[in-house]
Amino acid sequence: MAMDCQQALEDAGFECSGLAASAERALELAARDHPDLMVMDIRLSGDMDGVAAATRIYNDHGIRSIFSSAHADPATRRRAEAAHPLGWLQKPFSPDHLIEAVRSAIAELEREAAATLSSVAASGGSRWNRDWS
Repeated sequence: MAMDCQQALEDAGFECSGLAASAERALELAARDHPDLMVMDIRLSGDMDGVAAATRIYNDHGIRSIFSSAHADPATRRRAEAAHPLGWLQKPFSPDHLIEAVRSAIAELEREAAATLSSVAASGGSRWNRDWS
């Protein structure tokens, strides 16, 4: 399924960094490629699940995730809040649903970036608005 998702995203014009079956591999990809976002399965092989991996990736690199899971219970969603998720995909999902979720997430990231730039511009172009003359 992961390869089908990657192919659907690439066919839609997105660049994919790679696939990660384990949290350790997801951490490596995030550190190496610094993607705009990650699509993170809750269940991963290894000692760390997708929520823990996404939270660490967010804390270390500021990269947010769209989570995918067949079982997104309230406790898991609460735990995932620390990763500031961009959305949730309930398995099984269609390629069209995946593409729409990624487009929506990118639009949200762009809105947030524009708001940050506006905030900096409103303060005189610097967080340290001080006259040095």
